[in-house]
Amino acid sequence: MNEPMKCPVMHGGNTSRAKSMEWWPESLSLEILSQHDTKTNPMGQDFDYREAVKTLDFGALKKDMEALMTDSQAWWPADWGHYGGLMIRMSWHAAGSYRIADGRGGGGTGNQRFAPLNSWPDNVSLDKARRLLWPLKKKYGNKVSWADLIILAGTVAYETMGLKTFGFGFGRADIWHPELDTYWGAEKEWLGKDRYADKSDEGSLENPLAAVQMGLIYVNPEGVDGKPDPLKTAAAVRETFARMAMNDEETAALTAGGHTVGKTHGNGDASKLGPDPEGADVDQQGFGWHNPTGKGMGRDTITSGIEGAWTTHPTKFDTGYFDMLLDHEWEIRSSPAGARQWMPVEIAEADMPVDVEDPSIRCMPIMTDADMAMKVDPIYRGYMEKFRADPAYFNDTFARAWFKLTHRDMGPKARYVGPDVPAEDLLWQDPVPAGPTGYDVAAARQKIAASGLSIAEMVATAWDSARTYRGSDMRGGANGARIRLAPQKDWAGNEPERLARVLDVLEPLAAEIGASVADLIVLAGNVGIEQAARAAGFDVTVPFAPGRGDATDAITDADGFAPLEPIHDGYRNYLQQDYAVRAEELMLDRTQLMGLTAPQMTVLVGGMRVLDTNHGGTRHGVLTDRAGVLTNDFFVNLLDMDNSWHAVGGGIYEIRERQTGKARWTATRLDLVFGSNSILRAYGEVYAQDDNQQKFVDDFVAAWTKVMNADRFDLEA
Repeated sequence: MNEPMKCPVMHGGNTSRAKSMEWWPESLSLEILSQHDTKTNPMGQDFDYREAVKTLDFGALKKDMEALMTDSQAWWPADWGHYGGLMIRMSWHAAGSYRIADGRGGGGTGNQRFAPLNSWPDNVSLDKARRLLWPLKKKYGNKVSWADLIILAGTVAYETMGLKTFGFGFGRADIWHPELDTYWGAEKEWLGKDRYADKSDEGSLENPLAAVQMGLIYVNPEGVDGKPDPLKTAAAVRETFARMAMNDEETAALTAGGHTVGKTHGNGDASKLGPDPEGADVDQQGFGWHNPTGKGMGRDTITSGIEGAWTTHPTKFDTGYFDMLLDHEWEIRSSPAGARQWMPVEIAEADMPVDVEDPSIRCMPIMTDADMAMKVDPIYRGYMEKFRADPAYFNDTFARAWFKLTHRDMGPKARYVGPDVPAEDLLWQDPVPAGPTGYDVAAARQKIAASGLSIAEMVATAWDSARTYRGSDMRGGANGARIRLAPQKDWAGNEPERLARVLDVLEPLAAEIGASVADLIVLAGNVGIEQAARAAGFDVTVPFAPGRGDATDAITDADGFAPLEPIHDGYRNYLQQDYAVRAEELMLDRTQLMGLTAPQMTVLVGGMRVLDTNHGGTRHGVLTDRAGVLTNDFFVNLLDMDNSWHAVGGGIYEIRERQTGKARWTATRLDLVFGSNSILRAYGEVYAQDDNQQKFVDDFVAAWTKVMNADRFDLEA
């Protein structure tokens, strides 16, 4: 009777992922493929945000947003009575987490609401900015997402401060769970820096990362490793912004335009701040970084630790940044929080910004090490001089760069909604002209079937064209047929010789039929699958929607497509080289980017293997004696207990007859994982069943069609 009461709740249970990883650290986690399960979405499967936002009163929302900018709240007062700087920082830090290597990050999903972003050291006080937006979200409800609202806030802030913006597109749908797929770095502590192969070389930053330290959006404002050195910081800025799709001029414009308004906050001891939002207790109600000193707000606010404004008039978008940076000499001093910052050696009182609470008080302006990089790096300095000499050019360059920053992860312009979508097509939007739809698809099918192309050639080419699509930033895909243009036509993963041979057949055929090459590439893949299914005894028609267009070199950002190059593809058993990450984990990453589920991945791999589409024509994993026939043989033979599995070196395995020891097939670990992993084996068993051969074909066709149409945003309506 004296025993302590035991908690009746199984804290996480023995099957939780954390516990499983503790027990089996080498286990393959499939969580990346189910992270945004519909069970986490409170809106229900029938809710379509892109349709809902079209009913929004855009003008009314914008007016309310403009009013919010100067409606200072006592619980978190606005600097100089204007929330513009805070809102711009919120939008910037949401969008600025984007990186081109994998297209992840960015403001397109509202992920700043969740960990780890909501608690990054670089995002201190942005919890307050989002809470200031709540009345607008509450009022307009389902018609505007948090993702759109967060990005819109910064754009409207700039407009109220005097910038003529380039435009704005709505259409960002919210997620409802942290993005587990995004790798932010391996460091175990905030502001750790263990992501460089060579710490003296900024270019050796680990892929796909863009920020220099854990918990930062860009670079350390105090300097590389916290040590002021503007030239070193310039190299870090250049690398970081390039990984966020910005060139030197855009980087210079963004730095100047971003620091023309607002201020930094470091008027106190940063070590006294309370836990971040994710670590704070329930009474904080989602707020973090409680400041127990002074008022903890207004002039006592602490965020970066650096303290001060950059310009004389921090609530106006003007050219004051250039005058301040270029016309003064600067020296290193310490902020009240102990941060290293640059301050003018000498400055007239009239050029100093006023205090955020008392306009009768003048305060010293500041520059970060990144600002000083704009002064001492000769390339950045040239742009600073150019912008100052031509304010109109600066305004336009910054407006375009801001638009790119806040829309880069939204994909093609066809996905933008609202009255302020710019008419101009921009190269980084990967524009594709509309394709023809009036041609005879049935006749095209017949001509392709009679062309002499093999099933493997047709299917592999269509797959290679479509597999570049990534849902992280909606880039790539079959639309545009950019596989026939540089750089894609020369990628090793696309087997240039085979690709050229197939295009030599399909391009004149497209001209004859009146179709786009993009359509015929996909249609040829469909024809190949239909032929393979008929050979297996199943009469199927793979769904096809014409209308893809053909891009040209002139509207293709060749350099911008470089990060999309497939250096691995588990679906075609292709691995360009050995990587620190296991081949099956690379396959999961590609699968998630393509928007596929674990069952869809399973059926596609099984089908691609028996269709004999391996890169380079290798036989690894082609577990069938009927190559080119769409059967479930891959799963049947992989799971057959009359077979045994043996490593033979070089990452290759033999599947042998158990009784005779005779080698029947070879395989890679990408093949064997569908028998070794308990979840994937369960899916494989479904497709290996005698009564599920039709299901295998039907599911393969459905998953294939999903991949082929992933970038057909014109079909969404």
